[in-house]
Amino acid sequence: MLEARGRVALVTGASRGIGRAVVEQLLNSGFTVSAGVRRPETLEARPGLEAHRYDAEDADSARRWVAAAAERHGRIDALVNAAGVNTMATLHDEDDEALDQLWRVNVKGPRRLIQLAWPHLVAAGHGRVVNLASMSGKRVRNRNLGYAMSKFALVAMTHEVRREGWDHGIRATAVCPSFVATEMTGHVTSVPRERMTQPADLARLIETCLLLPDEAVVAELLVNCRLEDML
Repeated sequence: MLEARGRVALVTGASRGIGRAVVEQLLNSGFTVSAGVRRPETLEARPGLEAHRYDAEDADSARRWVAAAAERHGRIDALVNAAGVNTMATLHDEDDEALDQLWRVNVKGPRRLIQLAWPHLVAAGHGRVVNLASMSGKRVRNRNLGYAMSKFALVAMTHEVRREGWDHGIRATAVCPSFVATEMTGHVTSVPRERMTQPADLARLIETCLLLPDEAVVAELLVNCRLEDML
């Protein structure tokens, strides 16, 4: 396992849900965390944590954040793309507004950050990228085709990061959970909240992905709270 202490991780979606749980887990294990959030003032100050304004639909905010983090710490070892939206976009929508937002946030946002962080991940020697995809990136089980499309694309992007980054020591994992007890699943009634995967448990798995040695990194991590075929 790699040593957490001294490593710098960028985490998006860090103000709530899975992203917030990841921040807590990484801080507790010794990472320095640079959190990208829309409202930095919502994150309580604590040792090892800094907050920067980041909006997945604002390219300038991404450039400013990565540049500031690299300048302050002199390195970036890991990137966790946890920010995402679950806007409804069906096959028969008459316009592309919802689909375009899904693409901007769930696909183009992570891609942009990976591009910006890439030279720093290469320099780190053991760079890590974790993209929070979904079981919806592995199969389609409801009407929200747009969300599934965006997560399928994110899984594909993860494999390209692995392919292109392999000889540089960069390893990437697509974490694909089913229902997680966050605000995003607040509308779900088919699975009780207490039976959903908990954000803290998913954060532990993400931390493990960041610390596994180069020779034992998981490409896709499928996590489910119920029995179904794991494709």
